[in-house]
Amino acid sequence: MAIVSMKPPDRCKVKKHFLTLHHQRKNSTMIDHTTFGSYKALFHTFGCKLNFAETSTVARQLAEKGIMRAQRGDTPDIIVVNTCSVTELADKKCRQTIRSYARRYPEAAIVVTGCYAQLKSDEAASLPGVAIVAGADQKLHLDEYIDNWLRTRTPSTLVTPTKEIRTFAPSCSRGDRTRYFLKVQDGCDYFCSYCTIPFARGRSRSGSIDSLVDQARQVASEGGKEIVITGVNIGDFGKGSEETFFDLIRRLDEVDGIERYRISSIEPNLLTDEIIQWVATSRRFMPHFHIPLQNGDNDVLRLMRRRYDTDLFRHRVETIRTHIPDAFIGVDLITGARGETPERFERSREFVESLDISRLHVFPYSERPGTRALTDIDHVVPQEEKHRRARLMIDISEKKLARFTQSFENTVRKVLVEHSVSNGVMHGFTDNYIKVSLPADKSLCNSIVDVRLHSADGEEMSGETVKQINP
Repeated sequence: MAIVSMKPPDRCKVKKHFLTLHHQRKNSTMIDHTTFGSYKALFHTFGCKLNFAETSTVARQLAEKGIMRAQRGDTPDIIVVNTCSVTELADKKCRQTIRSYARRYPEAAIVVTGCYAQLKSDEAASLPGVAIVAGADQKLHLDEYIDNWLRTRTPSTLVTPTKEIRTFAPSCSRGDRTRYFLKVQDGCDYFCSYCTIPFARGRSRSGSIDSLVDQARQVASEGGKEIVITGVNIGDFGKGSEETFFDLIRRLDEVDGIERYRISSIEPNLLTDEIIQWVATSRRFMPHFHIPLQNGDNDVLRLMRRRYDTDLFRHRVETIRTHIPDAFIGVDLITGARGETPERFERSREFVESLDISRLHVFPYSERPGTRALTDIDHVVPQEEKHRRARLMIDISEKKLARFTQSFENTVRKVLVEHSVSNGVMHGFTDNYIKVSLPADKSLCNSIVDVRLHSADGEEMSGETVKQINP
């Protein structure tokens, strides 16, 4: 692991500071800080569900040392910013947020971790208020690094060169709502031409099925009802071993006490017909899929170095609809990628319109330093045109989502009710991932109830529990 302890860098002369030291955690002198109860930490997370899961784990680790989560109105002593770097806009938001916290809480120690910290550690370390920069694979050791900071007040940067990242750091944590997030896999070996995630997260690696099943059992013992299976490329689970993602979900399905599992984003070439058909018969795996398409034109998919074509993608969607007609199907899409000529965009738009899906998540293409797209693909789409294309795709998404939700008006679905109550209203999600608003009844929190769905308003539907319906 590359570790450096240093004084705050000269912001005009920041250099790469990767000095390899032999850091043996088993020899570290961790203090049993019963006095840590006086310290409070604020957490800010950008990006994917995996990041949110890992932030929750960090918060729990710090709480075990007595560093409690700051509440509204508190002044934090430590601010943990778990960053994303999927686009240039994500980088910008991370920088802006860190600077904002430094202005608002000038006495706080800011800890920057995640993908932005991994890819641009020198830049992160130069920002005001930053005391610790920890790379993507170091975030679950933040309790140690914060412990060292509290003892020594010495700023540090701790980044493992991406090619050397080999370990899998487990994480299973409760989100801010009712569901838990189980990290089963990390890293990616795909190296798509537009993407920096393999450089930020490292190579694909996984936990073992036995260890993940044990974590699911622990969730059940805590009263958890729903687990979201997360990772960077979860369909690649088990690479390098004899275990597969299909093996994993079948074992998880056997865990008593867990009533719902959701599969987060899974590549279409790894979401096999076998998995879809099995989910259709599973009691615990929900009718909900999130599949990245990225572009609906085969020429652009080849330039992106994606591992499927539109025929395979259409087949996956049609297979889901055949076996699970009510399933929610979310799809990721990038507009204005290098190589997306007007003709190719039009083919992409027509393909997307033709798919029986529930919603699009649309992202204008962002140039990322170090990716193949910058050197291998000539055609560049102007920024304004990227956003125009994004708006067209968002319009398509809104129409598809409206049709999907409206098709369930006056039907009864099972809803897992969340804990939060606001203005006499509480929320939950149906099995097929429709957000539902309900009249507040705290006795229903973290329970699954039958709800009659009424009118749809955008992505949300109103509803009443069946037992409250008057004859």
